Amino acid sequence: MFDDFLLRALLGGLGVALVAGPFGSFVVWRRLAYFGDTLAHSALLGVAIGFVLHVNLTVGIILICQLLAILLFFSQRQRQLASDTMLGIFAHGALSLGLVTLAFLDDVRIDLVAYLFGDILAIANGDLGWIFIGGGLALAGLLWLWKPLLAITIHEDLARVEGIPVDRINWMFLGLIALTVAVMMKVVGMLLVTSLLIIPAATARRFAGNPELMAILASLIGCLAVCLGLFGSFQWDTPSGPSIVVAACVLFLFGLIIPRRKAKQN
Repeated sequence: MFDDFLLRALLGGLGVALVAGPFGSFVVWRRLAYFGDTLAHSALLGVAIGFVLHVNLTVGIILICQLLAILLFFSQRQRQLASDTMLGIFAHGALSLGLVTLAFLDDVRIDLVAYLFGDILAIANGDLGWIFIGGGLALAGLLWLWKPLLAITIHEDLARVEGIPVDRINWMFLGLIALTVAVMMKVVGMLLVTSLLIIPAATARRFAGNPELMAILASLIGCLAVCLGLFGSFQWDTPSGPSIVVAACVLFLFGLIIPRRKAKQN
């Protein structure tokens, strides 16, 4: 039994890390950390909707994250309020609405700590299916969008001139991030989900010479953080999700110590 749940936790964590690496790279490049945080906050509303509609909670989280991604896409097109202001409104509004909705469900008792900080050791076979199928679809979509999305990230106006459908690509990318956040929720929880997107990618950025290498390194660093975090959690009886994030932070600090390799001069 011990071996089974630990193996599921490891597989789930590695699956999330592999998907988070490439997405985290774009999050770092495009400075979308707060966007990911907003989606994570909305996940609790997805849990509440899942209970209200009597559907799988992961389905509820995915639906709410996708809806919020659409709202955020259109909110970025208005000029009355700054983007970070709108993100703050959506983040705290969705979180509070989720808590209020759960308060009205008298017959429902949930472990909020598990949703806030994750419960990777409780991953079941069905959760692995959501992680690998949902994460695989998100990753396949990102690979399909890679070249135009990279062009938009480098220079959006130039991408428009070259005929790239910027709005459609951005819309699809935000939807894929929403799917990724929903998949990651089970592992590290809503309050820590952004960290698994950002920290491995930020660590990899220091050593990568091109976007593709950064995405690969971010995935590998995320996988290493999962392994170290789970080992530390088992060794010292600490919370698994936060332990993974602490391991990622340690790797980031360690990466700052290692001197960067200088490019050869001709």
